[in-house]
Amino acid sequence: MEKVLYTVDELTGLIFACAMARPSKSVTDMEVKSVTKKFKALNFAAACNREVIKAGAELMGVELNDVIQDCILAMRTKHEEIGC
Repeated sequence: MEKVLYTVDELTGLIFACAMARPSKSVTDMEVKSVTKKFKALNFAAACNREVIKAGAELMGVELNDVIQDCILAMRTKHEEIGC
């Protein structure tokens, strides 16, 4: 659980920022490709530590894209509560 929280804390911030930059302002139509593109743009959501996200995925033994996908899906289930 500690490894998941370590990773997802930073990742949810990045995904939320990605959602707010979309015309829909929502995660409901978010794709992994969109987050990955913004992940590479270090000036976008600069406070989100990409190294922590990458290291956390490695600690869990999961591919980064899989972690991003799982996080998007989890955020979709709560999108009304989190405001995106």
